[in-house]
Amino acid sequence: MVLGHSQGCHISVQYTMTKTARLIAHSIVAVFFGSAMTLAHADVVKKVQKKSGRARAVAVADYGKDGGPNLLSHAAFVFDQETGQALYAKNADNALPIASITKLMTSMVVLDARLNLDEAVVIDRADIDLLKGSKSRLPVGTAFRREDLMRLALMASDNRAAAALGRTYPGGTGAFVEAMNAKAKLLGLSNAQFVDPTGLAPGNVASPQDLAMMVSAASAYPEIREFSTAPALRVTLPTSSRQIGFVNTNALVRTGGWTIGLSKTGYINEAGKCLVMQAIIASRPVVIVLMDSWGKFTRIGDANRIKKWIESGKVAALPVKTSSPS
Repeated sequence: MVLGHSQGCHISVQYTMTKTARLIAHSIVAVFFGSAMTLAHADVVKKVQKKSGRARAVAVADYGKDGGPNLLSHAAFVFDQETGQALYAKNADNALPIASITKLMTSMVVLDARLNLDEAVVIDRADIDLLKGSKSRLPVGTAFRREDLMRLALMASDNRAAAALGRTYPGGTGAFVEAMNAKAKLLGLSNAQFVDPTGLAPGNVASPQDLAMMVSAASAYPEIREFSTAPALRVTLPTSSRQIGFVNTNALVRTGGWTIGLSKTGYINEAGKCLVMQAIIASRPVVIVLMDSWGKFTRIGDANRIKKWIESGKVAALPVKTSSPS
């Protein structure tokens, strides 16, 4: 599918449409916490062993002793988007760097401003990442539709695309960041702070509960749902007949087995591996937030453990906690 042309550049996209859920009310109630490990129902995650340079299978319990999911991410939050009932919390009030999860807020601010999504935006040298040195395959001087840059920022997490979206906002990047923080305040994200549109700066912070509310708000935007769950896309640049392929940074979107309505990954050293999703699990709309996961596969393993836990019907058996653990 050809989505648009801009100075000879066009983007072809493959995507699957998934179910989406109703927007949650922003009051988050009681939380649950799953803790100690047990080796019952163990599955396998991959952990890279730096000494040997080889991946080793590590047995990880599916459930803790209290029947909750045994998550290895440092912080997490899970709730039913329809009822607003919190299902699981781990360090849920702690403000942490959120990396490219930031791009969900970036996209909401662009859409709220009702900027022309068909307008050509030229990639500028100012969009190059000088903070972390991350790479982009979007050449300086090449024009893309604003919509296509949003698509690249959400599904492929392209930092140059996100930077260009912020730079071309009325008033420039500074005004854009102000709008991001104003939106966070409007949504009631009490621990959130934004300093750039890409998430490269560790000063972009939020708690897992904040991100759960942000995901719920973002799921009300059809463009964000569609763009963030596209499995793959191909870009043809005007300077070359060769197509450049991009894939969704969330492997769960690409491999199937899930009904995902919204997805975003993130990573910088300060944040660790992060993943947020809105998905339908056991016929209920669920928001999942996983922050500061270790290793390459932990956030995927944790998401699958949450899915298995909800499908098992063990959720109702968990005791209610009034606050998240430290």
